[in-house]
Amino acid sequence: MNFKRILVAACVVLLLAGCNSRPIMNVTDQPVVAAAGKRLTADQVRDTIVAAGTGLGWVMTPVSPGLVSGRLMLRDHVAVVDIRYSATTYSITYKDSTNLNYRDGQIHRNYNGWVENLDRDIRNELLRM
Repeated sequence: MNFKRILVAACVVLLLAGCNSRPIMNVTDQPVVAAAGKRLTADQVRDTIVAAGTGLGWVMTPVSPGLVSGRLMLRDHVAVVDIRYSATTYSITYKDSTNLNYRDGQIHRNYNGWVENLDRDIRNELLRM
């Protein structure tokens, strides 16, 4: 009887652990849209990405022309993304994480919320340009 209870409890724990995982969300080729159709330079897009991320608590590090690395640290959770950009588009892609249960393209559901917030704030900052 104890074995059955342990087995059922183990199954419940595994099911609940899986409920927090979601497929990793990447933002791919999001168009750069500025106010009143204004055209931005790649440097302006980079500065906007850095400002938007910094405002949300991300540490934004320009790595090379066309690439910014974003790192978000909340308690003992760390998310790292690559943000590739040009004057016309940007993409946010998963690079690494700590304590977010990454496995086989799945990650803790909070990660996707953080990326959605970053994408939203980048779009909003671009519209202010």
